[in-house]
This record gives sequence, C-alpha cells and structure tokens, in this order.
Amino acid sequence: MKPYNILLFILVALGIQTAAAQERLSLREAVTIALQNNYDIKLVNNDLDIAKNNVNLGNAGVLPGLQGNFSNGGSRQNTVQTTSSGEERKNDGVRNTNMNYGVALDWTIFDGLRMFATYDKLKELQKQGEVNAKATVLSTIAQVINSYYDLVRQQQLVLATDSALDISRFRMRIADSKLQIGKGSKLDVLTATVDYNTDTSAYLQQKNLVQNAMVNLNQVMARDLNIQVYAQEEINIDDQLNYGNLQEATMKLNPDLQNAFINKKVAELSLKEVKGQRYPVIGLNGGYEFSNSANPTGFNQKFTGRGFTYGVTASMNIFNGFLQRQNERNAKVLINSSELTLERTQQTINAELLRAYQNYKTNLDLLKVEEGNVEIAKQNLDITLDKYRLGSIAPIELREAQRNSIQAITRFLDAQYLAKLTEISLKEISGTLNVQ
Repeated sequence: MKPYNILLFILVALGIQTAAAQERLSLREAVTIALQNNYDIKLVNNDLDIAKNNVNLGNAGVLPGLQGNFSNGGSRQNTVQTTSSGEERKNDGVRNTNMNYGVALDWTIFDGLRMFATYDKLKELQKQGEVNAKATVLSTIAQVINSYYDLVRQQQLVLATDSALDISRFRMRIADSKLQIGKGSKLDVLTATVDYNTDTSAYLQQKNLVQNAMVNLNQVMARDLNIQVYAQEEINIDDQLNYGNLQEATMKLNPDLQNAFINKKVAELSLKEVKGQRYPVIGLNGGYEFSNSANPTGFNQKFTGRGFTYGVTASMNIFNGFLQRQNERNAKVLINSSELTLERTQQTINAELLRAYQNYKTNLDLLKVEEGNVEIAKQNLDITLDKYRLGSIAPIELREAQRNSIQAITRFLDAQYLAKLTEISLKEISGTLNVQ
C-alpha cells in the first residue's frame, strides 16, 4: 500500500470514530450546562446565601437577648465553730447545697442608632453578594461563548484543510497517471506527494486543535472533559452595537461599578456606626430567678427565693484617650478612599469600553475585507484548478492558488472570531450579555 493511501485510511478512520461519538451542542445548551455546573458560580452563590442569612434584626443588635441559666452544687465539710462563750462545736460530713435557675432578658433600646446603621450595612453587603454573583455569571457566559465559537472556528478550519487535502490528493493522482502513461515526470509525483503529506500534517494538527477546543469548552461547562462535542451553530456577529447605548448601560449595570458604589455606601454607614459611640447606650433588663440553698451550720439553715428582676442600665463613653476622634477620622478617610476607588473604576471601565468598541469597529471592517478576499481566492482557485485539469498551467501555480485560498479562509475565520470576541467583551462590560 502506498504511503498516501495509508494516511488516507488513517484520516477516514479518525473521521468515522469522531463523528460517531460527537454530541451536537447548541450555544444555549452549553450556557445552561455551565450555569448549572460551574464551580465559581456555586461558590459565589454560597457566599450570597451567607450574606442573605446575615440580614436580620438580631444580627444588627436590634432584638433583645434572652438567656436561661441553671446551676446546682454543694459541698461536704468537717467544720469547727467557736461561739462567743468559747464553746466549740465540731461537725463532720456537713453537706451544703445550692441550686439556682432562671431566665434573663437584655435589650439595648438605644445605642446612638448604631444598630440601624449596622442593619443597613448588612443589606448593602447582601446587594454586594448579588452583584458578585451576577459578575460571575456574566464572566462564565462570556467564557462559554468564547470557547464555543473557538470550537466553531476550529471545526471550520478542519473543513478548509480537508478541502485542501482533497485538491492535493487529486493533484497527486493526476501526476501519477501522467507518469504511468509517459507524459509526466517522477519529480512531479514526488513534489505532489510532499505537498499532500504537508497538507495531511496540517489537517492532523487542526484536528488536534479541535480536540483541545473541546476540552476547553467541557472545562468551562464543568463536566467530563472527554465528551466529544460538535458545535452546531455559525458565528453570527451583532454589528449594530451603539457606543452611546453601551456607555449608558455600563453606568447602570456594570458589576465592578456597582461594587464600587456599594463600597462607598458601606464606608458611609461605617462612619455612622462610629459616630454612634458618642451617644449613651440605654438598655432594659429583666428576668425570673429561683434559688434554693441549705447550710446546716449557718445562720439560716435553709433558704428559698423566687421572683422577677428588672432594671434599666445606661452607659456613656466620656473619654477614651481620643480614640473616638481617631476612629471617626479613619472612617472619613475610608469614605474618601471609596470615592477615589469609584472614580478610578469609572475611568477604567470607560477606557475598557472605548478600547473594546474601537476594536469592535476595526474588526468589523477587517471582516468585510477578509470576506471579499475569501471569495476572490475561491474564484482564483477554481479557475486555476480548471486550467490544471486541462494541463495549461504548472503544478506550482495550483499549489500557490491552493495556499492563498487556505490563508484567506484562515484570516476570514480569525477576523470573524475576533469580531465576535469584541462583541462579547462589549456586552460583558456593559452588563447586557445574554444568550437569546
């Protein structure tokens, strides 16, 4: 069997094996699987659950605390008592007992409004958890779309290299036939065989890139990495994105900006908490107690008491070494830092949006150019192939036309993929990324 026939058999076998085991997958299905399985989403949702659980009046210190207590103990002693008259009384193994139980209520009814600031801060932290969850979802969707369309691109490049392989196979058969009838040369056969082997190598390498793209997609979806996937959708570009609309959406929906706004609000509430320490803390307390004790050698040999207790407490920080003033100054500095962080984040996000939009427009222009090049290269290849069949051109001209066609298709697919990436980036930055 000739070497190129062996290679052809291998390629056919690989193609049959891959096609039989592939799962046809739409983009929506890929995103759904990722949102269900992705580890980062599960982790951030756990953090969000904790933040939601923390938002309650008890955690903020608004509600009273009720505590139950119970104690029971005693002792066994040998005692010697001396009275005022000088008489000594000795008792061995005297047993004393003491039992207490009850409930106690403590309720802070005023603490300089710190408890309300704490409650508001807990709600802001819950919002922050929701924003973080949204950011993780957006990032995951973007990763899935990028990986999915990368697989689409690699699959299309496999088709392109396979077409080039067909032409090289045809050229090799022509060269061999001419040699058999005495109209060709051994050099043409060898050259055609080398080119065929080169295209076979490129085809195998491209098949490997497809396998790597499958692994990447399965990894983002957090599932078995060995599942064979066929991405069944084409790369369609949304070429109607408007910068003004994107900028407006970014100011409202971008997770990083929302986080910066929340951090500023949290810093302001922290200052309220610190300022609350200037005011008195007033609390109510009450309870019910029962006690029972026995002391055979005491003045009261037995004692039993039960009843309610109640009271009001008040405390106020008068002077703590200027720490109050220091804490307030630090809290104000943190507010200033949060404002600076917000401004920096706004500038960073706007710069990212502008760069992405400029890349988006440029990639759309490049895509139009490369799309035209693909059509021109295809026409050139068809004409050259017809001339080669008629024997009016040399094999090297066919090879050059073949190479130009592959390069044009590769540039077109790359431009298409880059345009899609910038579209995805714009929608992720503006917080509008979704799968229709």
